[in-house]
Amino acid sequence: MLKKISVLTAALLLCCVPVLAFNSTSGPAQALAGTPWWLCVPFAGLLLSIAILPLLLPRWWEERQPWVVAFWSLLFLVPFACLNGAAAAAETALECMVNDYLTFIVLLFGLFCVAGNITLDGDLAGSPRINVALLLFGTLLSSWVGTTGASMLMVRPVIKMNAWRKHRRHIMVFFIFLISNIGGCLTPIGDPPLLMGFARGVPFFWSLRLLPILALNTAILLFLFYRVDMAAYRKDIAQGMRPDISRPGTQVHIRGLHNLLYLAMIVAAVILSGTLPSLPLFQNAQGDVLGLPIFGQVVLTFPSMLEIAIILLAALLSFRTTDPGIRKSNHFTWGAIREVAVLFVGIFLTMQPALTLLKTYGGSLGLTTPFQMFWAAGALSSFLDNTPTYLVFLTTAAAEGFTSGLSTSLGIVPAQMLMAISCGAVFMGANTYIGNAPNFMVKAISDENGIQMPSFFGYLLWSLAFLIPVFLLDSLLFFL
Repeated sequence: MLKKISVLTAALLLCCVPVLAFNSTSGPAQALAGTPWWLCVPFAGLLLSIAILPLLLPRWWEERQPWVVAFWSLLFLVPFACLNGAAAAAETALECMVNDYLTFIVLLFGLFCVAGNITLDGDLAGSPRINVALLLFGTLLSSWVGTTGASMLMVRPVIKMNAWRKHRRHIMVFFIFLISNIGGCLTPIGDPPLLMGFARGVPFFWSLRLLPILALNTAILLFLFYRVDMAAYRKDIAQGMRPDISRPGTQVHIRGLHNLLYLAMIVAAVILSGTLPSLPLFQNAQGDVLGLPIFGQVVLTFPSMLEIAIILLAALLSFRTTDPGIRKSNHFTWGAIREVAVLFVGIFLTMQPALTLLKTYGGSLGLTTPFQMFWAAGALSSFLDNTPTYLVFLTTAAAEGFTSGLSTSLGIVPAQMLMAISCGAVFMGANTYIGNAPNFMVKAISDENGIQMPSFFGYLLWSLAFLIPVFLLDSLLFFL
């Protein structure tokens, strides 16, 4: 597999190599501005591959994921290069890899490493009440360490406590709903879209006003989860399954607790990445963020470099200072992060035309009410990166010329409108496996630990059955 990933990386880099024979005065944004709609086909093709191939050809898909990703990525890059020139294609790919994918995968890698060095031992067995308590705790944690951080911290303990059970896929589905998505709405640390809003003038604690919506959604989903889990729990008991509890009483021990310090380092790095670019120290005379020139107009900014350095240092220190037995107890392997790294290379590259069309036509969609903004931002965040989706609709709302509301660097946005955009972008990332970064990671770790997770379309049915009715209620109560 590593050899194949190396081949994939080499193939993509060949498309990004600066070719001196081709000169281009336009940057990635200018080149993408004229992108035709049919260049969205590779993105749709990759999504369909992720959805269908694991069902039809599971072994083939597992062995050849890098080749499928390379195929769809090149199917975007090669026609794009023919339309705009090799230099523009290289610049566009590098812009995506350097300023989007690199920070994304480093953050995921750091959290994966640090959380993998914390383990929960004891005789606390997974039951409906225990599982509700775990999901509630993880949901509240998400806003303070991020949805990805909370997911990586909680996923192994939840899996371990329910290892004795046969019917448990629903536990991880609701885990994704609540901990990996909905719980991250209260602070800019919780989810990247809110961090981008904070960087554009939205007060840090402004999103705490979303607490009533979070409380309602959490209460409804935990009630539904309890009913589903109780039915599954009774099936497990009826089939003779019992938790392995050797001693009376409840004994729980957390090992690797010092890794919380490294988790705090990663959270601090994320906060810095959202605040430093606005400081004059990190800007030139034109207001552009300073950084290391890569090629053309592609720059790896100093705040991003600092973020990456802190996260990698935290991961290194975590491994150096933690007993390897903890990772063994967690069944720690590199398979999950490797799969996510490979798939999201293609997702980040091929979705560029779709994001560009959204930026180009988002302002002309006639979205003028919170209800419309909630569903538009949410629907697109289910399949596209929710951060640029949030920024597109925030910019659209700020350009409507409102005279009352919250003052941001983009303009004045009514509070209810901003609430709708924030909730749509954060909540509806739960609708699909690719809607938010930790979704697919939780799925991969669950699969590794013997939990047969739903397919792409199977998971979509779960979200249609449980999430969409809750979101409809949200829109009726809060955004009409």
